[in-house]
Amino acid sequence: MTPWLSIVGLGEEGLPGLTPAAQSLLDDAQVLIGGERHLAMVPDDGRERLTWPSPLSALVADIESRRGQRVCILATGDPMHYGIGVTLARRIPREEMIIIPGVSAFSLAAARMGWSLADVDCLTLHGRPLSIMASYLQPGRRLLLLSDGAHSPAEVSALLKTQGYGASPMTVLEHMGGERERRMEGAAADWDEQEGAAFNTIAVACEAAPGRVVLQRSPGLPDDAFRHDGLITKREVRAITMSSLAPVPGQLLWDVGAGSGSIAIEWMRAAPNGRAIAIERVAARRGFITENATALGTPLLKIVDGTAPEAFEGLEAPDAIFIGGGLAEEELLPAAWQALKPGGRLVCNSVTLEGDRAVLDWQARHGGELVRLAISRAAPLGSFNSWRPLAPITQYAGCKQ
Repeated sequence: MTPWLSIVGLGEEGLPGLTPAAQSLLDDAQVLIGGERHLAMVPDDGRERLTWPSPLSALVADIESRRGQRVCILATGDPMHYGIGVTLARRIPREEMIIIPGVSAFSLAAARMGWSLADVDCLTLHGRPLSIMASYLQPGRRLLLLSDGAHSPAEVSALLKTQGYGASPMTVLEHMGGERERRMEGAAADWDEQEGAAFNTIAVACEAAPGRVVLQRSPGLPDDAFRHDGLITKREVRAITMSSLAPVPGQLLWDVGAGSGSIAIEWMRAAPNGRAIAIERVAARRGFITENATALGTPLLKIVDGTAPEAFEGLEAPDAIFIGGGLAEEELLPAAWQALKPGGRLVCNSVTLEGDRAVLDWQARHGGELVRLAISRAAPLGSFNSWRPLAPITQYAGCKQ
């Protein structure tokens, strides 16, 4: 099919920065689409113009209906890096589009900072919870953040202070590549409410307060990193469980009977773009999950109120399922296995004889591995120390063929 949709990346320099190929697509278009800032760069010659609405999905459907017309979308920088091109590529076949990127804000910011872009975490705050930053905060890490507006620098500085990273140097880069380019610098702890431009990118060099406990992205966060009522998969068992679940970028986990949400949160922290659904019937525990997900940088964790297996109905099929309790329920394991995608992983931790009986029977009929986990922690005993055993765990791990 002949491409009918073009997506052209524009910088602050405007039309003079376009390549001849990009300018040709713009000139040939019957319909122009973009933000008010982008459309203002193009002289009004009577062609149809559409600005981005809220929500964006309404215009995406309109764009799809315009096959047969020549449509040109003007986007900021690289439309395939957190841009409109990513959204449209999910809906429109690649052969129907021509995409010509401009220089991304991340590339410009890295050049202004003198940072190697390959060694920087690039995030967007546009339309996303600010707390997604939290899982990236570690000493020495560098972050580049696409802002959600003029208010973002103050919000970023407040989060850094709350997380113990108030000493981190911040740089706000406004209107990079244009006549209004401006740079503001300071420590997060000292950042004030100075008024800035809405179009900005934030650079953060993470610096932790002395004695700050570093929360790694690899599995096995301290138990006290989570708010819970005692129903939590303990740190050592959690690390082994995550190894069995094998987080993969972009895949979906169901955490059944999630409790504090520790397994779902560790999955999302460990797997880039990992997704998870926490299923929990107790309201207070769902509150813990929400708090923990926000504090630990996984605010996009989906929380479902319900009891398994009834709560499975209508959910997206998972790539992995973790079950930490209720294994003696006769319908639970068959329903979980049925819900799994082919090649999906099922991991169950049992602490009761009834649960052990269920997973032993399941393994005999469906294969998989059984492991017995016995963990002891050193604890005071009078003036000495002694080993205090945790409840032993029977772990089942199987792959659906």
